[in-house]
Formats: sequence, structure tokens, C-alpha cells
Amino acid sequence: MHHLSAYRPRSHQSVTSPQCSYCSRAKHCNRPMDDSPFERKPRRINTLTGSWLDNSVAVQQSRNRMGTYEDDCEEEQDEVLTKRGSWTGRFDFLLSLLGYSVGLGNVWRFPYLCYNNGGGAFLIPFTIMLVIAGLPLMFMELSIAQYAGLGPAVLFRRFSPLFQGVGVGMVLIAGIVMLYYNVILAWTLYYMLASFEEPLPWKGCNHPWSSSYCYSYEEENRCVSSNGTYYMTKCYANANLIANFTKVPKKPPAEDFFKNYVLRISPGIETTGNISVTLALSLLGAWLIVFLCLCRGVKSSGKVVYFTALFPYVVLVMLFVRGITLPGSYNGIMYYLEPDWDKLKSAQIWGDAAVQIFFALSPAWGGLLTLASYNKFSNNCYRDAIIVAISNILTSFFAGFVIFSILGFLAHELDTDLESVLDKGAGLAFVVFPEMVTKLQMPMFWSVLFFFMLLTLGLDSQFTLMETVVTGILDTFPKLRQWKMRVVFGVAVAGYIGGLVFITNSGMYWFQLVDKYAANWSVLLIAIIECILIAWIYGSERFIGNIEEMIGKRSLCFHYFWTMAWKFVTPITLLFILCFNWIQYKPVSYGKYVYPDWADIVGWIIGLLPMMVIVVTALYKIVSDTSVQSTVQIIGNLLKPTVEWKPSRSPLYRFEYDGNGIEI
Repeated sequence: MHHLSAYRPRSHQSVTSPQCSYCSRAKHCNRPMDDSPFERKPRRINTLTGSWLDNSVAVQQSRNRMGTYEDDCEEEQDEVLTKRGSWTGRFDFLLSLLGYSVGLGNVWRFPYLCYNNGGGAFLIPFTIMLVIAGLPLMFMELSIAQYAGLGPAVLFRRFSPLFQGVGVGMVLIAGIVMLYYNVILAWTLYYMLASFEEPLPWKGCNHPWSSSYCYSYEEENRCVSSNGTYYMTKCYANANLIANFTKVPKKPPAEDFFKNYVLRISPGIETTGNISVTLALSLLGAWLIVFLCLCRGVKSSGKVVYFTALFPYVVLVMLFVRGITLPGSYNGIMYYLEPDWDKLKSAQIWGDAAVQIFFALSPAWGGLLTLASYNKFSNNCYRDAIIVAISNILTSFFAGFVIFSILGFLAHELDTDLESVLDKGAGLAFVVFPEMVTKLQMPMFWSVLFFFMLLTLGLDSQFTLMETVVTGILDTFPKLRQWKMRVVFGVAVAGYIGGLVFITNSGMYWFQLVDKYAANWSVLLIAIIECILIAWIYGSERFIGNIEEMIGKRSLCFHYFWTMAWKFVTPITLLFILCFNWIQYKPVSYGKYVYPDWADIVGWIIGLLPMMVIVVTALYKIVSDTSVQSTVQIIGNLLKPTVEWKPSRSPLYRFEYDGNGIEI
């Protein structure tokens, strides 16, 4: 291996240009042909094209890319890469990546899946799926985006013009998810502010929004102490009436508060109703926070993540310490951990593990590509991918201890089994936990702390989703960079307007519909296409060569492992996840409410829209080609990288090989 910095020009031949950033970085200049260190008989492999080159061609291409001629110094730079910006701090990217990958799902979905799939036994398939599916996709996307220095919209236009729609589809997915994801932050912001009221507004059943099925254990205890019977929010002393009582469902006050006061939910999706003013203000506040943090791009968001990515861990530790001191917490943790090894024989546990790890690390959404595109060319993205992948699984596992210690306490306080209080998603965050904090000392403190943690967890993901959309616009139209703040503001305004449908009386039904379809099958199909394009068409060895240009020579084991993963193991695993999702498919529902057929059709359109964009773009590329070639030849050419495909910076490492492929 030859490091480029070793090739220093002789002083009497040095003709350097102080304005040339490439020359000053790589210590290169104009050097006569006969003095070139590459002037030797063995051939070199070109990691950009994957072909063997004669030395004369190798030297010429190396100099052209490295900017060793004075003419190259004056050559116009790539318009897309000009003034694109980059991370300014040492850990900006790593923490942004950590914040994007560790989100709300780690806290409110993983513990439920772990409990439902054999407790501790679930960690085995989860870890395996991390190694064979999640990590390979993350490393692949981080590497290719860092190498090209481009976001998804332009990256695939240069990498494989036929599949230019893949990048556009990613931006489209990020844009759709961005709309409803910020609604979660609006709910969280509202609950955090409501937590400053004393007593907490969702405590008890004596409220106008309380339903007749509201059940408060505190009110029941007061009724029983006066020799009465508590039934449907009222205390009865007449024994004759008690005999006529029928069994009715019991709803915690926090559930009534969430559905009847916060959401003011309508009977169904067809009944739109009005926009909630309080939620409209909360959504405005959430978008304002996102805009202020992203107004200067990665320069501003890279500083914010130092807090938003690390603060949730502080709160999780505090909640864990408090949780294990509560009565009943031990039983809750045992429910969570007790392994059921027989579950490993079922396909359900493997399917759930694969789906969870895929959506936890969020490849094929465009977020990983966007974050890595702002990296320095020499950043060790391999190390970053491993750190974040391990952090993701450890965070998920630790969050399970926190959640189940709290659920165990709630089950103990309500004198019921844990299954009756177990929930996931929004139900866990906005019903179960609010109900639990009313039974703690200092409920205001713990409530504010919990919802602030959820806010910071969600903000990191929202930052990346919005940055993906903004980067897609600015990479496609580079001249808009001089008005970047206006572009960010425009995207925020569009996001706010698009999110208003989710805060109407039927908003929760729309939320569940879009959440089910927006980032499901299309994301999996896009990930499979990525594997085929990079590992099979572009070539896994050629791609690994590009990676080595950034991070240095790797071992043969590295080559073999990632070649097998990207070519065979990961695509097959993705097909398994896709088939598992199709087999498990059920029309969307919310509680006992069944959506009308037209709503499912709308969901399918939303879900397949990115794939439609990919297909239509590919057909347009083929039809618009005016060359006198056959269709097969046109497709073959469109699958190959364009002449614009190149590293974003001068490669740091070059490797020379003899005619037998042995490194010199």
C-alpha cells in the first residue's frame, strides 16, 4: 500500500498552486512523466471503474483526479458539491447518527416485542438480524454517501441513472413520514406543558371529558371506605341498585384525557370534524423548534444533537433507578426477561426481530445517506456504523428494564396482572405512563422529565427526516443554496400545513393509516434494489475498493464477509422480511374501528407511491434515450455510473497490484 502523502515532489521541480486545495492537501504538484512514482511495469486496478489499467493511463487518471496539473486547479468544481457544507465538530456526525437510529421505537416498541416473543430469548434473533441485515445496510449507505458526498436525490442519478427514482423515492418517504412524525412531537410538547399543572389534568374521572366507563382507583377507595359501591364514575350506597349492576369495561382516566380531550376523536375517518386549536399551537411549536435547529443546516443541528442525543440516556437512568425502587417492579422485570426458548422455533419471533431492527436503524429512508454525505472523506464510517448498531441494541434492551419496572409497579398498584396494563406505541406513551405517574411522589417532576425525554428522542429523528428533504432540494437545485434558510422555512411551512390533517377530530385515524403504509413495503423494496445495484451491478469488490480509498486497506476477511453479506445474506433476509410482512398483512384498524375500503386504497397508494416513482422514472429514462442502440444496450448503459460519478474529495489511499492481482 502506498499512502499518497509519501509521493513528495522534488524541490527543483515543484510548481504548486497555493489556491489549489487538492495540491496542498495531498502534497502533489506538476511532475515530469519520467519522475512519476507510478512509472513501473505492474498494472493498477482502477477502483472507480473496476478495470485494469496500464501505468500511463493510471498516472494520467490519478493526476486528473488529484489535481496535480495547474489546469486542474482552475477547473470548475462540481456545482452540487460547491458550498455544500460539512460537519464542523468531531462527534457531530456520530451523535446525529445515534440520535436518528435510537428513537421512539426503542422505548415504546422494542420492550413490547421482547415480552411478546419469549422475553430474553428475543435478543438472540434480534442480534442475528442486526448482523446480517441492519448493520450491512447501514454500513453500505454510510459508505456510498460519504464517498460521493451527495444526498440520495443526486447520488442515484449519477450512480445508476436508470434507478434515479430510488433517491427521489427516499426523499418522498422522508417527506411523508416527516408530516406525521412531528405530530407525535406536538402531542409530547402538549403533555410536557400540561404536566406543570397541579394536580395533573388527567388524574381522576371528575372532568367534562370523562366517559361513563372512566375508572379511578382513588375514587373507588374513597367510595368503599364510606361503605358504598363505585360504578361508572359514581358512588352508590343503595344495596338494591347494586344487584342490578352489569359488568362494564374500565378505562383509565389518562385514556379518556388522551382520546376525548387531547384528540377529541371522532367516530371514524370519514368524520373529519375541526382542527384542534391547542394541538395546532403545539404543532406550530414543534415545527418552530425543528426550524430553529436546522436553519443553518448541519452546522446548527450538529451542535443541538450533543444534547438531544445524550439527554435521553440520563433520563432513562433516572427512571430506571426510580423504577427498581417501586413495589412490583421485580415482577415486571421478570415478565420482561424470563426466556421462552420454544418461541425460537416459530417464524413470528424471527420476523418481528427482522422488522424491528430494519426500522430501528432506518436504512432506505434516505436519512443515513443524507447524514453521511456531509462527512469528511477520511471519516471512519465503518467504526461509526458498528458503534451505532451496538448502541441501538443496548439502548433497546435497557429501555425494556425501565418500561417493565414501571409497568410492574402499575400492575401492583391496580392489583391486576401485567397483561392488562401492557401496551405499545402511543398507548404506552400517552396512556399507560401518564396513568402511572399519578401514583408516584412528585408526579409533576416525573411527568415533565418523561415527556421531555420523548421530545428529545423524537427531535433527532425529525431533524434527519427534514434534512433529507432539504438536502434533496438543494442537491437537485444547487443555486438555491444561497437561500438555504428560506428553503428550510418553506419546507417547515409545508410540513406544518400537511400535518394539520393529523390534528383534526379524525386525525388519529389518518395517523394510523399513514403510519402503517408510508414506510413499509416500498422501503424494503428500495433496500433490495440498493443491494443489487451496489453488490451485483457496480460490484462488491469495486465498492470495497472505494471504501478502502477512504479508510485504508482492510483484511481479506473484511472483503469476504461484506461481499457475502451484500450479495447474498442481506438481500435474502430482506426478501424474508418482505414476505413476512405480506403474510402477516391485515387491513389497518384502530382499536375496534374498522377502516372503510376507500381508506385502505388510499393507504396502498401512499405505500406504493415511491415504487411508482422508481418505475416511471426508469421508463422515462429508457424512452427518452435517443441513441441508436437496442433497448438492452440502453438499459445496460443506464445501469452504469455516469462520468459525474467520482469521489467527493481526493482519495487518501491507492493500492498497486501486479498482473496476478497481488498487492505490491
